[in-house]
Amino acid sequence: MSVVGIVLAAGGGSRMGGPKAILDYRGEPLISRAVRTAFAGGCDQVCAVLGAEIEQAASYAEAAGAFVAVSEEWADGMGVSLRAGLDAVERAAPDASAALVLLVDQPDITAEAVAAVLGAQHESDNESILVAAAYGGRRGHPVLIGRAHWAELRPTLTGDVGARAYLQAHRDEITLVPCEAVADPRDLDRPEDLGARG
Repeated sequence: MSVVGIVLAAGGGSRMGGPKAILDYRGEPLISRAVRTAFAGGCDQVCAVLGAEIEQAASYAEAAGAFVAVSEEWADGMGVSLRAGLDAVERAAPDASAALVLLVDQPDITAEAVAAVLGAQHESDNESILVAAAYGGRRGHPVLIGRAHWAELRPTLTGDVGARAYLQAHRDEITLVPCEAVADPRDLDRPEDLGARG
């Protein structure tokens, strides 16, 4: 099974005071940390979806080994950014059987969590899988989406909801993998979050 990580990192970070992708967290930019996590957890390639402050963010992402997808309409929200990422993966990795989605503002999602989600792959028909990390029984990230879902998922990706509506509609097909022992899913939304956890 070939898996491409998609790191959603296009936002402007209005509540944080600037784009989160280039924010320093424990000595490295958040985008670098997310790309490194995806590779360490077992992704074969990583796509960084960028928008705000793209030149600096792209330099960090590419230095960490990712290829870059530009979300031209990044201000419209996560949905359009995920669509841009899927489009880029289809071009750059036509043989990929699944995409693993990570959010750049969840820096304490670990490589162990990525590996656990990837480890829940089925032995057959990997292109149809849906797997998600779970925290206290609630679905979170990372989320693994088999290629067979991409065409149906793409039209649902609008605004800031990402894949949430699609995953809710297909909830009975999702394998949940408990990850609370190996990862912290909290977002970094405001500067005080950074101070409390950095």
